[in-house]
Amino acid sequence: MKHVKIQKLFVTVLAVLAILSLLTVACVATDAPVDTEAEVTTEAPVETTPETTPDAAPEADKGATFGTLLLELFSGTNLALLGVALAVALPCVGSAKGVAIVSQAATGLLSEQPHMFGKCFPLMALPMTQGVYGLVASFVILKKIGLFDNTEYLTNMGVLEGGFYLMAALPIAIAGLISAIHQGRTAAAGVNLVGKRPGSMGHGITAAALVETYAIFALLITLLLVMRSPFAA
Repeated sequence: MKHVKIQKLFVTVLAVLAILSLLTVACVATDAPVDTEAEVTTEAPVETTPETTPDAAPEADKGATFGTLLLELFSGTNLALLGVALAVALPCVGSAKGVAIVSQAATGLLSEQPHMFGKCFPLMALPMTQGVYGLVASFVILKKIGLFDNTEYLTNMGVLEGGFYLMAALPIAIAGLISAIHQGRTAAAGVNLVGKRPGSMGHGITAAALVETYAIFALLITLLLVMRSPFAA
């Protein structure tokens, strides 16, 4: 059941991103009402009548309003901020889930052996790191897009620039979510190992740390993309 929930969450995130990309393409496609209006205005005095002009104007206004709404909703600024939100939210969700898994296993052990808390605590804290990685990545992106020192650039950001930062945030967002949960399960197994063999705490920590390696790789890629971005505030 847990694997099914993770897969559903992962598919949901991908579906949202796919819908977002399609809407962004539609938004960019509707960003050319000027040429069509120019053609209409040049042909209007020749062949149109006063009776048809009032009917055509509201339709043009509706199209312009819908295109403007899409441009405002899926602007470059909103895409970049969506990347920031995903970079911090998904790893934090994974860390919370991972810590909960380890804590549940540790609580069962501590109910019988309270003196084992010191050996269980490092294992309980390990899944927290993915949330920290996501927080670091989000701050780096916010700094790069000018939230702290150049808000004018942020508010005028293009769709291409915002989409770039959204894509740059995905490695740590997805890898942080999944690795934190699996690290929590590995650390929970380490708690059971420590309960039976107290001298094996290092083995449990090592096994859980191996899972975290891939979150570190994802963080490095995210930071590399952001720091080497062709766009700058």
